[in-house]
Amino acid sequence: MYQTLISAEQLATLPDENLVILDCRFRLEQPDYGLAAYEAGHLPGAHYLHLDYHLSGSKTGDNGRHPLPDGSRLAVDLGAIGVTPGTQVVAYDDVAGQYAARAWWLLRWLGHPSVAVLDGGIAAWSQAGHALSSEAGQRRPCRFSVRAPLVDSVDAAAVLTNIEQPAFTVVDARSAERFRGEGETLDPVGGHIPGAANRFFMHNVDAANRFKSAQQLRAEWQALLGEFDPAAIVHQCGSGVTACHNLLAMSHAGFAGSRLYPGSWSEWCSDPARPVER
Repeated sequence: MYQTLISAEQLATLPDENLVILDCRFRLEQPDYGLAAYEAGHLPGAHYLHLDYHLSGSKTGDNGRHPLPDGSRLAVDLGAIGVTPGTQVVAYDDVAGQYAARAWWLLRWLGHPSVAVLDGGIAAWSQAGHALSSEAGQRRPCRFSVRAPLVDSVDAAAVLTNIEQPAFTVVDARSAERFRGEGETLDPVGGHIPGAANRFFMHNVDAANRFKSAQQLRAEWQALLGEFDPAAIVHQCGSGVTACHNLLAMSHAGFAGSRLYPGSWSEWCSDPARPVER
């Protein structure tokens, strides 16, 4: 069972009958990119999940750019492509795992433990000498079993209370510039949640977009946070997507149990009454 990362070499050895592969490619500035890329060539047997349509819920204007999807609806989508309790799910993208990590977190949110991100994404698969396919993945419909969540989340009210009565540390996965409130282009307000620490999610990977070793990740997270209880860490980003990358990196490093603030900065800054730090 793979629960954090899987290499292309390891993936190539898994039997098809107990495997579902998720193509999660996406671009914020080009929402149709992922499906077009999937149709042009993907890992054999993979199914495409769209960040906006499958891995997010409906936006209301004050719940962030990528609110959590309805769990029951996502369960139907997963069942339609054959995810059973014994299925090993592998998610991948082409940008260091940031969208695949969102799928990883969501499956764990629905209680599915056997889910991993392909380290290095589609590039690693091709570099290992494996072919791509343009044929749609075969559907083996079943009923996806929603079980007790393996991950937890907090809402904006809890984060607001935490500012005055600290019980956890918020870690922001956005770039240092956006964290400081400089050059903000995605959200109407720049800055960060008061008291938050900053760990840009791209610091979890090397120049080849492969995750750093568990040992190195562990040392880097400890350098940022000191000796800490993973359960006392809450991750956020712009819209609850790249924060999952930090959650994945921490889990790979042996720091399981941290939580996600799904609404993240896009939800937080939608209410002018919430404090902002720059």
